[in-house]
Amino acid sequence: MIAGFSIAPIGEGESLSPYVARAFRLIEASGLPFEHHAMGTNIEGNWDEVMSVMKACRDDLLRDCHRITLSIHIDDRTGGTERLHRKVASARTKMR
Repeated sequence: MIAGFSIAPIGEGESLSPYVARAFRLIEASGLPFEHHAMGTNIEGNWDEVMSVMKACRDDLLRDCHRITLSIHIDDRTGGTERLHRKVASARTKMR
């Protein structure tokens, strides 16, 4: 499955990059394939792996923040693996 998610604290000021950096460290330490982008992160793995990473990010931010927002969208497909980069590549080949 591929999950796109974004996480941010509410009420912690205008610049949230220190909090985002904390989530990035946890995501990168997971060993799962991922892509960071300006509005969140896409991560690929099985349900338990991906949910575990998102939970780790949530738990980490809630240690210091009283409120967070966590947005998730999921593309779950049986039999599909290593789709994170292939999906984009497939669409790009059809642009020609």
